[in-house]
Amino acid sequence: MRPITDSELASFQRFIFEQAGITMSAQKKALITGRLTKRLTAHQLEDFGTYFKMLTTGEHPDEVQIAVDLLTTNETYFFREIKHFDFLRAKAASSISATDRSGPYRVWSAASSTGEEAYSIAMVLSDVLGGRPWEVLGTDISSQVLRVAVRGLYPLQRTRHIPPDYLHRFCLKGSGDHEGELLIERGLRERLLFRQVNLNEALPTVGQFDMIFLRNVMIYFNDATKRDVVERLAKALKPDGFLCIGHSESLNKITEVVEPVAPSIYCKAR
Repeated sequence: MRPITDSELASFQRFIFEQAGITMSAQKKALITGRLTKRLTAHQLEDFGTYFKMLTTGEHPDEVQIAVDLLTTNETYFFREIKHFDFLRAKAASSISATDRSGPYRVWSAASSTGEEAYSIAMVLSDVLGGRPWEVLGTDISSQVLRVAVRGLYPLQRTRHIPPDYLHRFCLKGSGDHEGELLIERGLRERLLFRQVNLNEALPTVGQFDMIFLRNVMIYFNDATKRDVVERLAKALKPDGFLCIGHSESLNKITEVVEPVAPSIYCKAR
Protein backbone atom coordinates (compact mmCIF):
# COMPACT_ATOMS: atom_id res chain seq x y z
CA MET A 1 0.00 0.00 0.00
CA ARG A 2 1.41 3.36 -1.05
CA PRO A 3 1.80 6.03 1.70
CA ILE A 4 -0.64 8.91 1.53
CA THR A 5 0.56 11.91 -0.48
CA ASP A 6 0.17 15.54 0.53
CA SER A 7 -2.51 16.10 -2.11
CA GLU A 8 -4.44 13.01 -0.97
CA LEU A 9 -4.22 14.19 2.64
CA ALA A 10 -5.60 17.57 1.58
CA SER A 11 -8.48 15.80 -0.18
CA PHE A 12 -9.49 13.97 3.00
CA GLN A 13 -9.15 17.18 5.01
CA ARG A 14 -11.65 18.81 2.64
CA PHE A 15 -13.88 15.74 2.77
CA ILE A 16 -14.29 15.71 6.55
CA PHE A 17 -14.74 19.48 6.67
CA GLU A 18 -17.51 19.32 4.09
CA GLN A 19 -19.17 16.33 5.77
CA ALA A 20 -18.87 17.35 9.43
CA GLY A 21 -17.40 20.85 9.63
CA ILE A 22 -14.30 19.41 11.28
CA THR A 23 -10.93 21.01 10.54
CA MET A 24 -8.12 18.46 10.62
CA SER A 25 -4.63 19.94 10.43
CA ALA A 26 -1.66 18.27 8.78
CA GLN A 27 -0.66 17.13 12.27
CA LYS A 28 -3.61 14.70 12.07
CA LYS A 29 -1.98 12.83 9.18
CA ALA A 30 -1.24 9.76 11.31
CA LEU A 31 -4.81 9.67 12.61
CA ILE A 32 -6.32 9.99 9.15
CA THR A 33 -4.11 7.34 7.59
CA GLY A 34 -4.37 5.01 10.58
CA ARG A 35 -8.16 5.05 10.63
CA LEU A 36 -8.67 4.81 6.87
CA THR A 37 -6.02 2.17 6.10
CA LYS A 38 -8.41 -0.58 7.23
CA ARG A 39 -10.89 0.56 4.57
CA LEU A 40 -8.26 0.40 1.84
CA THR A 41 -7.45 -3.11 3.01
CA ALA A 42 -11.12 -4.08 3.03
CA HIS A 43 -11.53 -2.93 -0.58
CA GLN A 44 -8.09 -4.21 -1.65
CA LEU A 45 -6.97 -0.76 -2.75
CA GLU A 46 -3.34 0.23 -3.13
CA ASP A 47 -3.58 3.99 -2.64
CA PHE A 48 -5.62 6.62 -0.82
CA GLY A 49 -6.47 8.49 -4.00
CA THR A 50 -8.52 5.57 -5.29
CA TYR A 51 -10.37 5.35 -1.98
CA PHE A 52 -11.10 9.08 -2.08
CA LYS A 53 -12.60 8.68 -5.57
CA MET A 54 -14.84 5.91 -4.18
CA LEU A 55 -16.15 8.34 -1.56
CA THR A 56 -16.88 11.14 -4.00
CA THR A 57 -18.56 9.34 -6.91
CA GLY A 58 -21.89 9.23 -5.10
CA GLU A 59 -22.14 5.50 -5.73
CA HIS A 60 -21.11 4.35 -2.24
CA PRO A 61 -23.13 6.28 0.40
CA ASP A 62 -22.59 3.52 2.99
CA GLU A 63 -18.83 3.87 2.58
CA VAL A 64 -19.08 7.63 3.04
CA GLN A 65 -20.81 7.05 6.39
CA ILE A 66 -18.13 4.55 7.40
CA ALA A 67 -15.38 7.06 6.61
CA VAL A 68 -17.19 9.81 8.55
CA ASP A 69 -17.59 7.44 11.50
CA LEU A 70 -13.90 6.60 11.49
CA LEU A 71 -12.73 10.20 11.28
CA THR A 72 -15.13 11.74 13.82
CA THR A 73 -15.15 9.22 16.68
CA ASN A 74 -13.61 10.72 19.83
CA GLU A 75 -12.85 9.22 23.22
CA THR A 76 -15.17 10.11 26.06
CA TYR A 77 -16.02 8.81 29.53
CA PHE A 78 -18.68 9.07 32.22
CA PHE A 79 -18.91 12.31 34.24
CA ARG A 80 -16.19 14.02 32.25
CA GLU A 81 -15.67 17.59 33.53
CA ILE A 82 -17.64 17.06 36.73
CA LYS A 83 -18.40 20.76 37.34
CA HIS A 84 -20.90 20.71 34.50
CA PHE A 85 -22.81 17.91 36.21
CA ASP A 86 -22.76 19.83 39.49
CA PHE A 87 -24.25 22.78 37.58
CA LEU A 88 -26.86 20.50 35.99
CA ARG A 89 -27.75 19.09 39.40
CA ALA A 90 -28.29 22.57 40.83
CA LYS A 91 -30.41 23.79 37.92
CA ALA A 92 -32.52 20.63 37.81
CA ALA A 93 -33.12 20.90 41.57
CA SER A 94 -34.16 24.56 41.28
CA SER A 95 -36.68 23.62 38.59
CA ILE A 96 -38.65 21.62 41.15
CA SER A 97 -39.76 24.73 43.00
CA ALA A 98 -40.23 26.92 39.92
CA THR A 99 -43.83 28.16 39.96
CA ASP A 100 -43.92 28.69 36.18
CA ARG A 101 -42.51 25.26 35.38
CA SER A 102 -44.37 23.19 32.78
CA GLY A 103 -43.32 20.09 30.90
CA PRO A 104 -40.31 17.82 31.44
CA TYR A 105 -36.81 19.02 32.22
CA ARG A 106 -35.00 18.51 28.90
CA VAL A 107 -31.27 18.15 28.21
CA TRP A 108 -29.54 17.58 24.87
CA SER A 109 -26.16 15.87 24.58
CA ALA A 110 -25.42 17.27 21.13
CA ALA A 111 -22.17 15.41 20.45
CA SER A 112 -22.89 12.33 22.51
CA SER A 113 -20.37 9.97 20.91
CA THR A 114 -20.78 6.51 22.49
CA GLY A 115 -23.29 7.76 25.04
CA GLU A 116 -21.36 8.17 28.29
CA GLU A 117 -22.23 11.87 28.53
CA ALA A 118 -25.94 11.30 27.88
CA TYR A 119 -26.14 8.52 30.46
CA SER A 120 -24.28 10.67 33.00
CA ILE A 121 -26.87 13.40 32.45
CA ALA A 122 -29.69 10.88 32.85
CA MET A 123 -28.27 9.55 36.13
CA VAL A 124 -28.20 13.08 37.57
CA LEU A 125 -31.74 13.89 36.43
CA SER A 126 -33.13 10.60 37.71
CA ASP A 127 -31.44 11.21 41.05
CA VAL A 128 -32.50 14.84 41.44
CA LEU A 129 -35.95 14.80 39.89
CA GLY A 130 -37.09 11.37 41.01
CA GLY A 131 -40.49 10.64 39.52
CA ARG A 132 -40.85 14.09 37.94
CA PRO A 133 -40.70 14.15 34.13
CA TRP A 134 -37.37 14.57 32.36
CA GLU A 135 -35.95 13.82 28.91
CA VAL A 136 -32.46 13.35 27.50
CA LEU A 137 -31.66 13.46 23.79
CA GLY A 138 -28.28 12.20 22.59
CA THR A 139 -27.14 12.96 19.04
CA ASP A 140 -24.02 12.43 16.98
CA ILE A 141 -23.00 12.49 13.34
CA SER A 142 -21.60 8.96 13.60
CA SER A 143 -24.04 6.09 13.27
CA GLN A 144 -21.39 3.72 14.59
CA VAL A 145 -21.05 5.39 17.99
CA LEU A 146 -24.81 5.74 18.30
CA ARG A 147 -25.19 1.98 18.05
CA VAL A 148 -22.85 1.67 21.03
CA ALA A 149 -24.83 4.32 22.92
CA VAL A 150 -28.17 2.60 22.40
CA ARG A 151 -26.74 -0.69 23.65
CA GLY A 152 -25.32 0.93 26.81
CA LEU A 153 -22.59 -1.70 27.31
CA TYR A 154 -19.14 -0.44 28.29
CA PRO A 155 -15.74 -1.74 29.46
CA LEU A 156 -15.45 -1.47 33.25
CA GLN A 157 -12.37 0.75 33.01
CA ARG A 158 -14.46 3.40 31.23
CA THR A 159 -16.75 3.71 34.26
CA ARG A 160 -14.27 4.67 36.98
CA HIS A 161 -15.68 8.21 37.33
CA ILE A 162 -19.26 7.11 38.01
CA PRO A 163 -20.16 7.87 41.67
CA PRO A 164 -20.42 4.62 43.70
CA ASP A 165 -24.09 5.23 44.51
CA TYR A 166 -24.90 5.64 40.82
CA LEU A 167 -22.95 2.48 39.97
CA HIS A 168 -25.18 0.59 42.38
CA ARG A 169 -28.44 2.17 41.24
CA PHE A 170 -28.03 2.48 37.48
CA CYS A 171 -25.47 -0.11 36.37
CA LEU A 172 -25.17 -3.88 36.11
CA LYS A 173 -21.81 -5.63 36.30
CA GLY A 174 -21.32 -8.20 33.56
CA SER A 175 -20.44 -11.85 34.05
CA GLY A 176 -19.69 -14.80 31.79
CA ASP A 177 -19.33 -13.56 28.22
CA HIS A 178 -19.65 -9.99 29.52
CA GLU A 179 -17.01 -10.27 32.24
CA GLY A 180 -15.18 -6.95 32.51
CA GLU A 181 -18.13 -4.99 31.15
CA LEU A 182 -20.89 -2.84 32.60
CA LEU A 183 -24.45 -2.43 31.30
CA ILE A 184 -26.62 0.61 31.96
CA GLU A 185 -29.79 -0.75 33.54
CA ARG A 186 -32.79 -1.08 31.24
CA GLY A 187 -35.02 1.44 33.01
CA LEU A 188 -32.52 4.24 32.45
CA ARG A 189 -31.62 3.18 28.91
CA GLU A 190 -35.25 3.29 27.89
CA ARG A 191 -35.60 6.89 29.09
CA LEU A 192 -33.06 8.17 26.53
CA LEU A 193 -33.49 8.89 22.84
CA PHE A 194 -30.49 8.67 20.50
CA ARG A 195 -30.59 9.87 16.92
CA GLN A 196 -28.18 10.82 14.16
CA VAL A 197 -27.82 14.59 13.66
CA ASN A 198 -25.26 16.60 11.70
CA LEU A 199 -24.83 19.88 13.58
CA ASN A 200 -23.50 21.53 10.41
CA GLU A 201 -26.83 21.18 8.66
CA ALA A 202 -30.30 22.51 9.40
CA LEU A 203 -31.37 20.88 12.63
CA PRO A 204 -34.37 18.56 12.80
CA THR A 205 -37.32 19.52 14.97
CA VAL A 206 -36.17 18.58 18.47
CA GLY A 207 -38.06 21.05 20.65
CA GLN A 208 -36.71 23.36 23.35
CA PHE A 209 -34.14 22.42 26.00
CA ASP A 210 -33.25 23.61 29.48
CA MET A 211 -29.62 22.71 28.88
CA ILE A 212 -27.46 21.66 25.93
CA PHE A 213 -24.08 19.98 26.28
CA LEU A 214 -21.74 20.59 23.33
CA ARG A 215 -18.40 19.65 24.77
CA ASN A 216 -14.97 18.83 23.38
CA VAL A 217 -16.05 18.95 19.75
CA MET A 218 -15.69 22.61 18.81
CA ILE A 219 -11.93 22.36 19.16
CA TYR A 220 -12.16 20.76 15.71
CA PHE A 221 -14.23 23.63 14.23
CA ASN A 222 -12.99 26.90 12.78
CA ASP A 223 -14.52 30.13 14.07
CA ALA A 224 -17.12 30.39 11.32
CA THR A 225 -18.30 26.82 11.92
CA LYS A 226 -18.40 27.40 15.68
CA ARG A 227 -20.60 30.45 15.20
CA ASP A 228 -22.99 28.68 12.85
CA VAL A 229 -23.34 25.62 15.09
CA VAL A 230 -23.88 27.61 18.29
CA GLU A 231 -26.44 29.87 16.63
CA ARG A 232 -28.38 26.82 15.45
CA LEU A 233 -28.30 25.26 18.90
CA ALA A 234 -29.24 28.52 20.63
CA LYS A 235 -32.57 28.42 18.81
CA ALA A 236 -33.27 25.14 20.60
CA LEU A 237 -32.56 26.63 24.04
CA LYS A 238 -35.37 27.85 26.24
CA PRO A 239 -35.20 31.58 27.09
CA ASP A 240 -33.44 30.74 30.38
CA GLY A 241 -31.52 27.78 28.97
CA PHE A 242 -27.81 27.02 29.29
CA LEU A 243 -25.08 25.78 26.93
CA CYS A 244 -22.09 23.86 28.29
CA ILE A 245 -18.93 23.59 26.19
CA GLY A 246 -15.58 21.93 26.95
CA HIS A 247 -13.29 23.56 29.51
CA SER A 248 -10.60 23.91 26.84
CA GLU A 249 -13.01 25.68 24.47
CA SER A 250 -14.20 29.28 24.24
CA LEU A 251 -16.85 31.30 22.42
CA ASN A 252 -15.10 34.60 23.10
CA LYS A 253 -15.68 36.94 20.12
CA ILE A 254 -17.40 34.10 18.24
CA THR A 255 -21.09 34.90 18.75
CA GLU A 256 -23.42 37.04 20.84
CA VAL A 257 -26.39 34.66 20.93
CA VAL A 258 -25.13 33.25 24.22
CA GLU A 259 -23.49 34.97 27.18
CA PRO A 260 -20.94 33.55 29.64
CA VAL A 261 -22.16 32.87 33.18
CA ALA A 262 -19.25 30.69 34.38
CA PRO A 263 -16.15 29.12 32.80
CA SER A 264 -17.37 27.07 29.79
CA ILE A 265 -21.06 27.70 30.68
CA TYR A 266 -23.26 30.12 28.73
CA CYS A 267 -26.86 31.25 28.93
CA LYS A 268 -29.08 32.28 26.05
CA ALA A 269 -28.74 36.01 25.42
CA ARG A 270 -31.82 38.05 26.19
